[in-house]
Amino acid sequence: MAPPDRLTLKVSAIHCEARDVLVLELRDPDGGALPPFTPGAHLEIQLPGGLIRHYSLCNDPAERDRYCLGVGLARDSRGGSRYIHQQVRLGTQLTVSAPRNNFPLELAAEDYVFIAGGIGITPIMAMIRSCVATNRRWQLFYCTRNRQRTAFYEDLRALAPDRCHFHFDDEQEGRLFDVAAALGKVPGTAHLYTCGPEPLMKAVEAAAADRPPDRVHFEWFTAAAVDTTADTPFTVILRDSGTRYEVPPGRSILEVLEDHGAGVPYSCREGLCGTCRTTVLAGQPDHRDSVLSAAERASNSEMMICVSRARSATLELEL
Repeated sequence: MAPPDRLTLKVSAIHCEARDVLVLELRDPDGGALPPFTPGAHLEIQLPGGLIRHYSLCNDPAERDRYCLGVGLARDSRGGSRYIHQQVRLGTQLTVSAPRNNFPLELAAEDYVFIAGGIGITPIMAMIRSCVATNRRWQLFYCTRNRQRTAFYEDLRALAPDRCHFHFDDEQEGRLFDVAAALGKVPGTAHLYTCGPEPLMKAVEAAAADRPPDRVHFEWFTAAAVDTTADTPFTVILRDSGTRYEVPPGRSILEVLEDHGAGVPYSCREGLCGTCRTTVLAGQPDHRDSVLSAAERASNSEMMICVSRARSATLELEL
């Protein structure tokens, strides 16, 4: 039996959505309703060998009987996507978290612009389905290497072909998707949502630099590189016990706490999943995660202790 914060679900369907892309359908083995999720949410999946991986939900958030996950086979897979593609079959039972969302859809927005690269279409599919169901204005720019690798192509064409703009690299004579030109036609009131490889994310980041930060949203695949050469030690204080620990350069707060039996739940150790989000009571964090928004970073009220450090000599945490 799974722990209280975990679900044991059965793979009830599995199909090839595009080249090197599988879609898994998960259901409760007893046919029960599943915890609800919101557009942009993901599941944390526990795999053999202690692997923990995160995959976005791509089905309609109104559905309560199933979760659908899109899983692309990574060329440099560290074991997660390879295991799912090669070992998971109909009837396989997987232990997963309840849905979590670090990439939520702003429901009060007037216009939505989605920019996806490759398997980055997965969380955006749930967003588009939600927009269609609630008659919200949206458009999609979707970049892939070729049509064979374009997951959900038929679904998107059926939903709203006039709102979906596809860029296939092999049909563009080597030309990359022109992010600046695309965003030049997008009103400043629109909320932008981007998920895909780092080059695409960086291009959107640069092209949207003059837009309000709270209207530009990213879901990163990998953690951004950080220059650690200037890191210095600092002290972390745990409010509940008053305990103080020194965090030296080259080690994370999470690692130091684990050394003393005071660890907290974690998953990715890369600042990507938000599992180790911790409240900051005093001090100034040096944010190095890919989860918090610009406004959340500016507030300095929370941090990801698996990667982020301190700009102040001490940090007091609600632990």
